[in-house]
Amino acid sequence: MEILASIPLIGGFLSTVVPFIVVLGIVVAVHEYGHYIVARWCGIESEVFSIGFGPVIWARRDRRGTLWQVAALPLGGYVKFVGDADGSSRADQTSLEGMSREDLARSFHGASVGRRMLTVLAGPFANFILTAVVFTGVAFWQGVPTDRPTIGGYTDLPGVEQPLRRGDVVLAVNGEAIEGFQDIYAAALDMPAPGPMQFTIERDGETFDVTVPYAFPPLVDGVEPLSPASTAGLRPGDLVLTADGRALGSFADLREVVLGSEGRAIPLGVWRDGGEITLSITPIERDTDDGEGGFERRVMIGVAGAPLYEPATRMPAPWTAVGFGVSRVYDVIAQSLNGIVAIINGAIGVENLQGPIGIAQISGETASQGGLNFIVLIGVISTAIGLLNLFPIPVLDGGHFVAFVIEAIRGRPPSPAAMQLAMSIGLGLILLLMVFATYNDIMRMVS
Repeated sequence: MEILASIPLIGGFLSTVVPFIVVLGIVVAVHEYGHYIVARWCGIESEVFSIGFGPVIWARRDRRGTLWQVAALPLGGYVKFVGDADGSSRADQTSLEGMSREDLARSFHGASVGRRMLTVLAGPFANFILTAVVFTGVAFWQGVPTDRPTIGGYTDLPGVEQPLRRGDVVLAVNGEAIEGFQDIYAAALDMPAPGPMQFTIERDGETFDVTVPYAFPPLVDGVEPLSPASTAGLRPGDLVLTADGRALGSFADLREVVLGSEGRAIPLGVWRDGGEITLSITPIERDTDDGEGGFERRVMIGVAGAPLYEPATRMPAPWTAVGFGVSRVYDVIAQSLNGIVAIINGAIGVENLQGPIGIAQISGETASQGGLNFIVLIGVISTAIGLLNLFPIPVLDGGHFVAFVIEAIRGRPPSPAAMQLAMSIGLGLILLLMVFATYNDIMRMVS
């Protein structure tokens, strides 16, 4: 994506819009394919499978008679089943009344209520499956730490000699025996002040002690999109040497300077690509996860720290990788619901809602940080969109599901007039939410 950003005048626009279209295109395609394939398994035929709305850019009809198309406005998609009046699965009463028994049997509205329930739920669950697949792949790509705490990599610090080598097995830290790599991090955090650490290591069959640099220097691991750190130009891999004129020995020192800044601009001395540069960053006050299921408002800049030492890894067992993927789906759902509840009860501000502009900016910035981060973003957004579609709002999949539950209980569907009113109200609510979220995006850009 850096190539796009380098194009004069339009590069910044393209480097934001193209990743956004890619993210939304993949997530929407998977969602709609979930509807399509389960409907097909249930004997329901599809007339149109569309990615996007509006003027058609590309279209092809398959041997089953379904028109596959890509439209100009990439803000969603739909599957139009036999018997639908449009992409919202509203019944075309005139068409249904004129159908033969055979055609009615392959229509959406002629199918049993159970098959229609499965069809509407298939889209969101296809999104959940995509997220699980993404994070299962991430687990295979990154691996899991080896059984023994073995050094797999480290970051070189300017002017500091690193005595460790890849493959060294750490037996003890600061005189205390350890069992796993996390014990190295815990020992560093338990030190009263950042400074050199004493490792007992095993190398080539020999055991000896070495003095190594502190495990948590002010090293930048991740930069949050749309954050002060992103605006200031901080990048993953940067080493922050000074903040507000203070020499830093640890990432905790940087956090301390930020918290004490009271929101004023802070000069940073940053080591990057073999030289020192100066950046200015202005922390902001923001609602953030407190790590205990709640939220707190604090001054922040939007960076995550990186440990100096990384563990050697091995290929995980398939069930371990799949378990990690499924657990991430649960985590994203829990975090999303927690955020929604917090907005409703006033624990956090409504300004935290992101609209299409904000999501586009996040997509562009994430793509610039590397392919793996971009793929992870696709997984996160996929579950978020799947969850949103399960909400019991007419026009969304959850709203259709509620209508089918009512039909199953009453023995007949709600009246067309009632469904039309509910769909209009649901559409209005969705449009109002999008307008408000877009307003947030614009105000965020202005500020």
